[in-house]
Amino acid sequence: MIKVYNTLTGKKEYFQPISDTVTMYVCGVTVYDDCHIGHAMSYIIFDAIRRYLEFRDYKVNYIQNFTDIDDKIINRANQLGIPSGELAGKYIEEYFKDMDILNIKRATKYPLATEEIPTIIEIIKGLIDKGYAYETGDSVYFRVNRFKEYGKLSHQKTDDMVSEPSGEGVQKESPLDFALWKAAKPDEPAWECPWGKGRPGWHIECSAMSLKYLGDQIDIHGGGQDLIFPHHENEITQSESYTGKAPFAKYWLHNGLLQLKGSKMSKSIGNLVNVKDILKKYSPDAVRLFVLNSHYRSPLLYSEESLDSAETAMERLRQSAMDDKQDYKGDEVIDAGAFKQRFIDSMDDDFNTAQAIAVLFDLAKEINRASIEKQNTSKAREMLNELAGIIGFTLEQPEKLPINAEPLIELLISIRSDLRTAKQWELADKVRNKLEERGIILEDSKDGTTWKQG
Repeated sequence: MIKVYNTLTGKKEYFQPISDTVTMYVCGVTVYDDCHIGHAMSYIIFDAIRRYLEFRDYKVNYIQNFTDIDDKIINRANQLGIPSGELAGKYIEEYFKDMDILNIKRATKYPLATEEIPTIIEIIKGLIDKGYAYETGDSVYFRVNRFKEYGKLSHQKTDDMVSEPSGEGVQKESPLDFALWKAAKPDEPAWECPWGKGRPGWHIECSAMSLKYLGDQIDIHGGGQDLIFPHHENEITQSESYTGKAPFAKYWLHNGLLQLKGSKMSKSIGNLVNVKDILKKYSPDAVRLFVLNSHYRSPLLYSEESLDSAETAMERLRQSAMDDKQDYKGDEVIDAGAFKQRFIDSMDDDFNTAQAIAVLFDLAKEINRASIEKQNTSKAREMLNELAGIIGFTLEQPEKLPINAEPLIELLISIRSDLRTAKQWELADKVRNKLEERGIILEDSKDGTTWKQG
């Protein structure tokens, strides 16, 4: 059985979904700029988890929202002199372009906060009626001291928590009370409601969309570790208070954060790298390998050296999986089923993609050894492609070589040399031809092989 680490309980637990269909909610992006590598990291991780659940014969109802109304969106739209909806729409389109290239499967549905206002108002009204929320001016706040388990996800005591700022001129009952509805400001988008014109708070948006599209209780809620408090803590608080059912989410999964030279990547620091810029230099499979080669709960250190290594390593997998390798006669010499079981064991242990990827490279090594010895590897190559696909690798040759392709070219030349030594002329010529298709010309001499761009 699959075991997952549950942030809520702080331990690994056997995965037992509520019904035959796994319900899964992952917090989406706030759409006011291009996606960065931190976004890619989180959505690659949850894509791999979703794919593996589907491989294990679960149906998955996967919801991922777009936050399309927010201070950042409003401020950027005002700077550009365009409506906030136009800005959000532009970056929703750009999100899909980036994620499609990264081979991230589309969610079952992508609800937008601005399209769920009636549901949000209904939930807020219910919380007020139950005494969990109160009006102040034209705003509404959640009364945190009414929810006795506040802090159960972040494992904090209320005395240690940092309160959220209130709106201008708003008097909250307690510093920890958080906004469900914000009073309208001049020249900002606003919606009519029983408390006056305004817009929803960030936390209530996700609760509303999860409750509407997945039900009162769900199996998996995912996101980055930076969302544990206050966002996910507040989601639990308002959702369970409204429905009277606990737990709101059975398993809370949080990915580690991306770091650059020891500090978290963030827009405020200005050290973010956009997905589009990375894909100018590296193949989508290499970006996925860079992310999944660490356990999802661990922090990930960004560097171009790591991406260079991922690109080179991915080419080794591609070469081993090539379906035009010569199939020699005789029985299959590699026990592909044993590698599959190792892969499953790794993924069953809290989706340990790093160990699963190690299995892929062990299998590739065996394929290369057997090929040099002219042994049959056809089923092993089929297995390599199958296992790689389970966690989202395509193993396809990129349409063009990345900008910093020198390490990759040198690796291919080395592989070709080994094939020539083993008298694997046909496959060696295939490597040369593939490089020539991408404008890389090889020149052989008594001193070795050199290359140039044609």
